[in-house]
Amino acid sequence: MPPVEPPLHPDACYLALKARDPRFDGAFFTGVTSTGIYCRPVCKVRTPRRENCRFFAHAAQAEGAGFRPCLRCRPELAPQALRWSIQDASSVLAQQAARLLDEPEAWLDAPPSAELLASRLGVSDRHLRRIFEQQLGVSPLQYLQTRRLLTAKQLLADTDLPVTEVALASGFASVRRFNAAFSEHYGLNPTQLRREGSQRETGSLVRLGYRPPYDVAAMLGFFKTRAIAGMELVDDKSLLRTFAIDVAGQRHAGWLQVEFDEERCQLLLRTSDTLRGVLPLVIRRVRAAFDLDADPNAINARLHGSFPQGDGLRVPGTLNGYELAVRAVLGQQITVAAARTLAQRLVHRFGEMVETPFAGLDRLFPSAEVLAAAEGDALGQLGIVRQRQAAIVAIARAVAERRVHLHAGADVPATMAALKELPGIGDWTAHYIAMRALRWPDAFPAGDVALHKALGVQQSKQPAREAEAASQQWKPWRSYAVVRAWSAL
Repeated sequence: MPPVEPPLHPDACYLALKARDPRFDGAFFTGVTSTGIYCRPVCKVRTPRRENCRFFAHAAQAEGAGFRPCLRCRPELAPQALRWSIQDASSVLAQQAARLLDEPEAWLDAPPSAELLASRLGVSDRHLRRIFEQQLGVSPLQYLQTRRLLTAKQLLADTDLPVTEVALASGFASVRRFNAAFSEHYGLNPTQLRREGSQRETGSLVRLGYRPPYDVAAMLGFFKTRAIAGMELVDDKSLLRTFAIDVAGQRHAGWLQVEFDEERCQLLLRTSDTLRGVLPLVIRRVRAAFDLDADPNAINARLHGSFPQGDGLRVPGTLNGYELAVRAVLGQQITVAAARTLAQRLVHRFGEMVETPFAGLDRLFPSAEVLAAAEGDALGQLGIVRQRQAAIVAIARAVAERRVHLHAGADVPATMAALKELPGIGDWTAHYIAMRALRWPDAFPAGDVALHKALGVQQSKQPAREAEAASQQWKPWRSYAVVRAWSAL
């Protein structure tokens, strides 16, 4: 069944293809019938004839139509097309299903299946398959298969990971299944692709694409003012930090570094060897932390009139939703500098030591299990007031016991409601966590004092209500409006 949403206009797509316009990277893919290859709009090969082009909204659609990914422009580097619809229930269901399939952290307990996906969304698997195919043109499993294969293709091209590790890290249950799927879809085995691919770096350096405009200075500046000594080093060009992630009962700890290649509209990610086994998860978290999948065209169409100077601003995310929640509590009603001081004390008191080759970078953020068991006196000695002590311990316990999930695949309304049931977590903190950790583009902390000042409602008798009313024109991109308003100060 042909896809209903999102609609593509072939002639407009062809014009973007001819211009190699990076603003449309990932918004569509071009299948060339004369070669059997599909490409990104930014591919630098000779522009194909119009009659030989077919356009697809998703890579899965192109592969479902029999096209193979281009080895030159590498479709796996394209930013994802994250569409948030508030108009049609079927579209919302399909996009939420795709969002869950795109989020590997949503499937750490059990591998994804159509039945489990439908159960999480509260519908039958038959209904989900029907709506998914109607909206996106492929089945949920075909969509997932393409995502896994493109992940594997990126690891083969950008790293020297053994093929066996690539297969398992990409989500395949066995190397045999991986080889069979790879050969069936791409017409060559993984070893051949690695040999035929070009520009493979030694070690783990991965390229991640984004759509311009992107205000790199603003993003790195945001992280720099909040950098925790011993855990994060940020300058005008790059971010370097320690990082740990638990998968299947095993802890992977090390370091990662990101650097922007603005000329190519790419972010370069380097990791320690200790994180290579969970590289797809790291990639996903980095994409979220730096908001690489944002669609500036859609966002600016709604916000440019109110915030004309903010077209390149993105919503800073996080590499760890639990860490972000704790830091959000520490920052309640105090300055950024004061919150950073408290966070540094917390890291140096409870953070685990980690070995890195970088001077001054040797601490991990305290794990949820550690803070869940922290005594109030120990937190109080750091200068953390009693109310925030209770909030930090409550968040840590909720995460450690898996009662709350703080990642981009989580159910936003349910997660926000669960957060507000915890002591010391109010509406502002819940919206701030939703904006940065859950990657909800329509979060709006209406009670934020700085936001009131930026919107000129601070003298109102009910500034939160005035801010909420003013924000309605910015739906569904109010998180981006908040960042632009803060920047205007």
